[in-house]
Amino acid sequence: GAVLDGRDIATVVRPDAQAKLFIDAAVEIRAQRRFAELRLGDARCTYAAVERDLRNRDARDAARAVAPMAMAQDAFAIQTDALDADAVFAAALSFVRSRIGPPLSG
Repeated sequence: GAVLDGRDIATVVRPDAQAKLFIDAAVEIRAQRRFAELRLGDARCTYAAVERDLRNRDARDAARAVAPMAMAQDAFAIQTDALDADAVFAAALSFVRSRIGPPLSG
């Protein structure tokens, strides 16, 4: 087994995966999170630039001719706007276990 992360993993790279997640948040929330992360290392970055970059990347990835970003029909969506990392992990783990079962003991 493996965990893969990317914008076309579930639709192009591994459409046959047993468990697919589509983890998302509003662009404003993602920009806030990314801005906070970037500010730790670069005091010159601005929230506006981070949000603009995310919007441009989303538009570019959704419109590309090969492997456009899209949610797989059989993916489990987790909207993370109001969730912390632990809550997202718990939701993802619960879904994956429902699809492939609990870990084997050994």
